[in-house]
Amino acid sequence: MKLPLQITFRNMEHSAALETKIREHAEYLKKFADNIMSCRVVVESPHKHHHQGKLFHVSIDITVPKHEIAVNRGRDLRHAHEDPYVAVRDAFNAARKQLQELSKIRRVEVKQHEAPPHGRVVSLSPENNYGKIETSDGREIYFHRNSVLDGKFDSLGIGSEVRYHEENGEQGPQASSVKLIGKHHVVT
Repeated sequence: MKLPLQITFRNMEHSAALETKIREHAEYLKKFADNIMSCRVVVESPHKHHHQGKLFHVSIDITVPKHEIAVNRGRDLRHAHEDPYVAVRDAFNAARKQLQELSKIRRVEVKQHEAPPHGRVVSLSPENNYGKIETSDGREIYFHRNSVLDGKFDSLGIGSEVRYHEENGEQGPQASSVKLIGKHHVVT
């Protein structure tokens, strides 16, 4: 964090143990966002004269470049928040989820789909319903009539260019999902 963590206790005495727990939670957030600029945490107890069933309220404000995350936990009358440690945990869990969502949005991970490999038909055996493709790296792989998409096995000829998916068959590599490439294709 660029600025030191700020922790404030309202309507309650300072708790070194709770402060330590808050610092641990704040440190853990760095795993989900390494660019946290500031983090402010306020732990608030209801009025001092409230002895039974008091619910702790925790608010967290996190600043990252171009965004601010605000979390408020405890005023929703959850009895678990009668324990300040639980209220702090729940608030930090909500902050972590928001940081993870922001991280997903910010990530510019454009999945690049590789084009299936291409090759050309070097042998055909229509009577036995199979053929062989020479791959771009010079190997020959087997394909069956049923692997040719759109029922175009009979449209194939020696030299026809195809795209395919390779997998391991019982007798070595074989092509599945063989697709005849038209005359106007771009080979990548």
